Amino acid sequence: MRPSSLAVIGLGAIGGSLAWQARLAGIGRVTGYSPIRGEGVAALKAAAVSEIADTPAKAVRGAELVVLAVPPGPTLDLIGRLARFLDPGATLTDVCSVKAPVMARAASSGIGDRFAGSHPLAGTHDSGFGAARPDRLRGCVVYVCESASSEGARAARRVMRFWEDVLEAQPILIDAAAHDRQLAWTSHLPQAVAVALAKALAHRRLGGVSYGSGARDTTRLAASSPEMWLDILLQNGDALVEALSSVETSVAELRRLIEAGDREGLELYLETAREFRRGLDR
Repeated sequence: MRPSSLAVIGLGAIGGSLAWQARLAGIGRVTGYSPIRGEGVAALKAAAVSEIADTPAKAVRGAELVVLAVPPGPTLDLIGRLARFLDPGATLTDVCSVKAPVMARAASSGIGDRFAGSHPLAGTHDSGFGAARPDRLRGCVVYVCESASSEGARAARRVMRFWEDVLEAQPILIDAAAHDRQLAWTSHLPQAVAVALAKALAHRRLGGVSYGSGARDTTRLAASSPEMWLDILLQNGDALVEALSSVETSVAELRRLIEAGDREGLELYLETAREFRRGLDR
């Protein structure tokens, strides 16, 4: 799908990048909306959008494709509110990293035929249009979920073609529940652990100069937007609690090995972790 007109609600790191890349790919009309006026102005100055609307409802008018690029809570709200403002034949998608609640809201709002969920794996701990890049989404994996409605597969194909043809990304079709279980381990758990580590370090009240690259690297994700992650952690709570329990077991094992002075066991523990991490870069 190569829409002649596109609306992007939310012009932060992902929404701003998506709009910007679509413009560079030749989409003539890209209407943006941001609740933060400065973001809209910045996007317009960068030519990431062709125009700015002052409400989401006005932004979607005349758009062939609408992308919701806001946190999960506002996404659920907007799916319900914007359904009646969409043009006939328009397709709606989102970019949330939790998919089951989003797909359920689309179904309950009666727009399953025109909706497909998206999740590009191109996030950053930075937020706002200042974190947008005209190539952030190029080459990234994008999970796409189709609704169970009669036209859900057609909407999913349209959205997948948009990601592939316009944004040069790699769309992969996935079940919403399977997506959320997987992301609980691969995205939401790392975020939660980084936050927990940052909180523990904060209680020590050591100066910033005390921390080297190790602490800074492992707590990088903790600098992410609390508004976005509050929704994600709660909406994918069951799967995330299971993942956190596994980490608690792993930390307890590490503590036991250190307390016991078990050099051989500790070496094996460290080597297992090392090999896994090195494997991610192969």
